[in-house]
Amino acid sequence: MTTFPMFNRKTIRRNASMTLALAFGLTLAGCGGAGSASDQANASAAGTTAAPDKAAAPAADNKLVVYTAGPEGLANKLIEGYEAQSGVDVEVFQGTTGKILARMEAEKSNPAADVVILASLPSARGLKQDGLTLPYPEAKNADKLNPDWSDEEGGYFSTSASALGIAYNTNLVKTPPASWADLSKPEYRDLVNIPDPSLSGSALDFMTGYLSAEGDEGWKLFEDYKNNGAVVAGANNEALDPVVTGAKGIVAAAVDYMTYSAKAKGEPIDIVYPEEGTVISPRPAVILKSTHRETNAKAFIDYLLSDEAQKLVADASLLPGRTDIQAANRANLDEIPLLDLDEAWMDEHSAEVTERFLKLFK
Repeated sequence: MTTFPMFNRKTIRRNASMTLALAFGLTLAGCGGAGSASDQANASAAGTTAAPDKAAAPAADNKLVVYTAGPEGLANKLIEGYEAQSGVDVEVFQGTTGKILARMEAEKSNPAADVVILASLPSARGLKQDGLTLPYPEAKNADKLNPDWSDEEGGYFSTSASALGIAYNTNLVKTPPASWADLSKPEYRDLVNIPDPSLSGSALDFMTGYLSAEGDEGWKLFEDYKNNGAVVAGANNEALDPVVTGAKGIVAAAVDYMTYSAKAKGEPIDIVYPEEGTVISPRPAVILKSTHRETNAKAFIDYLLSDEAQKLVADASLLPGRTDIQAANRANLDEIPLLDLDEAWMDEHSAEVTERFLKLFK
């Protein structure tokens, strides 16, 4: 396995040059011929964009370029499993959904990635709507995927998912909140972190999902959070870490697998799913239409849907994408109350919700 020169896959330090909201709003079309991943990364390191190859499109080779929105440990195991099975060398860039979309936008004249794995279903639908995905309806085990999370035409495959809940430090919060509205109560004043929806695709899924279910009146929840001292605290890890250490008490719209993983390590943290329901955030994998490694990309999707890979997903405290596989170390889908979502509304209003939310917490 190899990595991009300036992006060590164990520590991604580059800040996104644009927010997720902007990335949703930008048109990623107009992709030309793809240059090599190493050329693109070296150009990025030098602060420039690699010039598109004027020659004919490069022939397929024995590698694959994957951009993935973690979790890091699982992503590493999946890549290693695919490499061992296929003999293909995988180059990896890991970052948040926002950083991946921003990188794709920066590279649109010379795309490097073959496959992207995101932490937000609306972003994958957006890529399909923009004509940037390569359909693969005959993917192995695709018929076993949750049909609500994946595209029946094979444009994207949600191979795992997380649910959004309320994570809390068990040393600081003795009586956990039961609903989203509870977080505006006086006993939780100044204790609440919220992930930034411009950096976290799952946080954006929660906000658009909640608003699609509650209507414009749903903004009162976020206004009450603001008035009760809640703060926007970076992406998911940045929001959760202070709660693990006890500097803060609660994360609203916490990604559940991160909480389960911290709890399994003995940290004083737990999670509840509010009684009025929450949002599931699928993690879709997409083959990009610009790929010159179609065979390898399709084989990678097949691996992600395999028994081996789906067991790795379950072991990482995520919800498997396949309905015939259950996780043993977390709540499964039938144990999580869900909001009644309007997915079309969520897709249409992502940028608007992000902008209004960040302005509210400015």
